[in-house]
Amino acid sequence: EEPKSKSKICANVFCGAGRECAVTEKGEPTCLCIEQCKPHKRPVCGSNGKTYLNHCELHRDACLTGSKIQVDYDGHCKEKKSENPAASPVVCYQSDRDELRRRIIQWLEAEIIPDGWFSKGSNYSEVLDKYFKSFDGGDTRLDSNEFLKFVEQNETAINITTYVDQETNKLLRGLCVDALIELSDENADWKLSFNEFLKCLNPSFNPPEKKCALEDETYEDGAETQVECNRCVCACGNWVCTAMTCEGKNQ
Repeated sequence: EEPKSKSKICANVFCGAGRECAVTEKGEPTCLCIEQCKPHKRPVCGSNGKTYLNHCELHRDACLTGSKIQVDYDGHCKEKKSENPAASPVVCYQSDRDELRRRIIQWLEAEIIPDGWFSKGSNYSEVLDKYFKSFDGGDTRLDSNEFLKFVEQNETAINITTYVDQETNKLLRGLCVDALIELSDENADWKLSFNEFLKCLNPSFNPPEKKCALEDETYEDGAETQVECNRCVCACGNWVCTAMTCEGKNQ
């Protein structure tokens, strides 16, 4: 018998918000996190205090991070003012890192040229090689500045707008580039050889989910904790803290 189409298999399957129906190799329906939301702009503020481009992006992030995020209200999140604001550090979460990586891969895959009758095209690793050579400063390694310049070549790749102001987003971009380098930097020199660069942006490579450790406990990405007067956030396996002094407080 003919294999059923996706629309038939998924016809009566209802997936929760942020998920979509997909067909397994066995031809059975399954619910997976939405791969790509439509880019329509209707910002919402999540219960985690993060602004999302639209409802779909919020539910997709909740699905990817395995956390419960609800819509607090429509529009950008308003900065909470308190008597002693404990500012959160600017961090690149795993979802930000993976989103940036997904956009870069999408952009690079669009540059693949199939072989013609009389002309040789260029495959994925050749596209990467072209960019690697044009941004490498001559030591056959890409450092974070060179990688950032490579990323900034593409408008969609750089538009991760987790924060409202441009300056913070620029900082976030740099932090996410560092997080991408850390993914495949096997010799821990904070530079990527071509093979490490290839591994980092290999579409079939699934970045591992890292947790943070603190006093014999492990914490999920995005977890927050207070250390004296500073707020610390778990991001990509590392604790990142604000650097505030405890002046004016009773020690």
